[in-house]
Amino acid sequence: MLSTSRARRALRTIGMVTTVALFTACGGDVGEDGASGDAGGEAEASFRVALLTSGPVSDAGWYAGAYEGLLAIRDSLGAEVSHQQTRTPAEFDEAFLAYGSEGYDLVFAHGSEYQDAAMRAGPRFPEMSIVVSGGGQVGANVVPLIFTLWEGSYLAGMVAGGMTESGIIGMVGGVATPPAQGTFRAFEAGALAVRPDATVLEVFIGSWDDVAAAKEAAVAQIERGADVVIHNTDGASFGVFQAVREATEGGAQTWAIGMNRDQNDIAPEVTLGSAVIEIPYAFLQVARAWQAGSLGGQPVYEGFREGVVDFVPNPARIDRIPAELLDRVRAAGDSIRAGTLEVPGIDYVEGEAG
Repeated sequence: MLSTSRARRALRTIGMVTTVALFTACGGDVGEDGASGDAGGEAEASFRVALLTSGPVSDAGWYAGAYEGLLAIRDSLGAEVSHQQTRTPAEFDEAFLAYGSEGYDLVFAHGSEYQDAAMRAGPRFPEMSIVVSGGGQVGANVVPLIFTLWEGSYLAGMVAGGMTESGIIGMVGGVATPPAQGTFRAFEAGALAVRPDATVLEVFIGSWDDVAAAKEAAVAQIERGADVVIHNTDGASFGVFQAVREATEGGAQTWAIGMNRDQNDIAPEVTLGSAVIEIPYAFLQVARAWQAGSLGGQPVYEGFREGVVDFVPNPARIDRIPAELLDRVRAAGDSIRAGTLEVPGIDYVEGEAG
C-alpha cells in the first residue's frame, strides 16, 4: 500500500454514522450513537466545537470524514460538540449566529460555500474561530483549511493513465469550485505523465449530491469510450460507482477511482483506489492548534507531507495494477513528500490577516 498514515486511520474505528446530530438551542452533545443529547446537569464543557455541512454525513466521503473528525475531537479532547446540516446561505448565517451566541469556541464550516457567511460572522463573534474547509479568504478569526488533495489526485491520475486501455479517461465533478477544479487539473497531469496521448473528459453536474445526474454523466463518458472514471463529488459519488459497476457487468471492463475519503469498499470489484484526505486527523490537529493558541491569521495547509493526503490502492484489486506502475506511483509520492515534484493545482487563497 502507498499510504503513509495507516496509524492515523485508527480514527476511523469510530465508524460511519447515518444519523445527523441535530443542533439544539442548548448546544447538545453528540452522543455515541450520533444523536443529540444534553449535558445531563454536568458543568459546561470548557471546549465547544461545532461542524457545519451542506450535505448528509452518510455520504461515505467528504461529509462523513468531517463528522468523524468532529467525533475524534470529542473523544480525544473531551470537547462538547454539535453538528448542523445547512443547505442555503440564510441557514449558514443562522448557524453561525446560533453557535456564536451560544459561545462556541471553534466551528468547522466544511466547504468553500461557507466562505462568505464565515467572513460576515467572524467580526461579529471575535472570540469564535471559524475554519472553512477549502476556504479562499483569511480573517483574524476565519481560517481556510486547505487540503492539498491535488497531490493524491495526481497519483490517481497516474494510475488511470497506466490502466486505461482505450486511452480515454473520465472525470465527473460536483460543483466547479477552485478546489474541485484543482484536483482535476492534477489528475489530468498525472494521467498524461503516464499516457501522453490520453484523452481526458471532464464534466461538472452542478451538484454535490445528485446521484442520478452523476450516474448519467459517468454513463455518457463511458459511452464515449472512457474506461477509467474518477469523481470529485459527495453523495453523488454513488452514481458514478453504480455506472462503472453496470458497465463492467455489461461486459466492458471499466474502473472507478474514489475521492475525498477511502472509498475502496463501496464498489470494490471495480475500484482501483482512492485519492484520500485524512479529515479526522486534520481536524484533530486544527483543534489542538486552537487549544495551543496558534490558530488564526493564516491558512492551514494539510497534504501529503503532513500525512493527511494520499492515494490508497484498493487492496481487493491491487493485483490488477502492474507492479511497475505501482512502483512509479510510489516514487512520485516520495518526490511529492520530499518537495522535488510540484503537482499542478489552483491557488485560490486571497491574502492574509494583518
